[in-house]
Amino acid sequence: MAVIPDFKSVTLNAFVQQNVASGSTIYTDGLKSFTRFEQVGFRHVPRTQALQGDLRKGSKSVVPLADRSIGNLQQWLIGTYHGVSREQLQVYLDEFVFRHNRRQTPMAAFQTLLGLRAARRPVPYMQIRGGSDRPISPGTA
Repeated sequence: MAVIPDFKSVTLNAFVQQNVASGSTIYTDGLKSFTRFEQVGFRHVPRTQALQGDLRKGSKSVVPLADRSIGNLQQWLIGTYHGVSREQLQVYLDEFVFRHNRRQTPMAAFQTLLGLRAARRPVPYMQIRGGSDRPISPGTA
């Protein structure tokens, strides 16, 4: 998952080219911005999504795994953090993906965190708050 600035075709195509194996089949809802995936080397299968009201009444989603992941993300953010700033959103997405990818093996997640911590120096609060990977000069944290 990544924060993108907009839903324009150019932005979506760049994201897909960077994050999806070339030649893959991409299933989407009917958003017009998704129509150019074939021009950049992907097989695209657009599906017409039911209206929000129909979904609430029991209609099936055409992208159920994406809907479930986004719903899980939203509930996790609301239940855990009670609000997220745009500046920090990518950090929260990274944490969600980390947890999601290790949900079946919680011990592996713990061991990964220990390994990451052992290999790095402490991160000053201001660096975390700024969402930056840039080192901050000593004495400013």
